[in-house]
Amino acid sequence: MGEESANEKESRNFKMAAGGKREGAGRPKGRRNKVTADIKEIAQGFGEEAIIQLVEIMRDGDAPHAARVAATKEILDRGYGKPQQSVDHSSTDGTMSPAGLGHFYGSSTESGGDA
Repeated sequence: MGEESANEKESRNFKMAAGGKREGAGRPKGRRNKVTADIKEIAQGFGEEAIIQLVEIMRDGDAPHAARVAATKEILDRGYGKPQQSVDHSSTDGTMSPAGLGHFYGSSTESGGDA
């Protein structure tokens, strides 16, 4: 186990190219994978039956109240879409102000200037 050959030295110094995105590789953005598309297609075949079942649960006076409410909610969500939720972005301690967020964005806005 004496000296290294030239090939051994060369292979020891060889560095693999860094990984990264190859052009055109992978599934295009927005396209679902085949399994997801197949499952969606199968589920859509039961859509009308599922809605009828939800209506039956909603109208069943003997069903638990929670089940009736859940069925009603599902019907409304599918018929009208889910209601939008508002998000309160304000803060009372100033952490959401430009000065409070300066450290996050890496800019110096603490002097009161606009970011």
